[in-house]
Amino acid sequence: MEDQEDWEALASFMNALEKEGFILLGGPLEGTNEVLLLIRATSADEIAERLSADSWSSRDMLRISRITPWTLRLGSLQDSAVHNDSSGER
Repeated sequence: MEDQEDWEALASFMNALEKEGFILLGGPLEGTNEVLLLIRATSADEIAERLSADSWSSRDMLRISRITPWTLRLGSLQDSAVHNDSSGER
């Protein structure tokens, strides 16, 4: 993925969405050219609108294939936000 055109711009865009709490988790699906994004939004339209602001969208390099509501029933999203510090402690 990192070798694709305008990778740095996409990475900056996605990192900014993650930093503001719109994207909670994301990463490539093994064995595919797809990426799964866990997003906190009020509607599918909000998701489409926010992602369309990326330069990859206008060049058809970023496509939404499906938006599916999800109900968390096990675990916590707060756990996924915990990052290791430089000492390896949580």
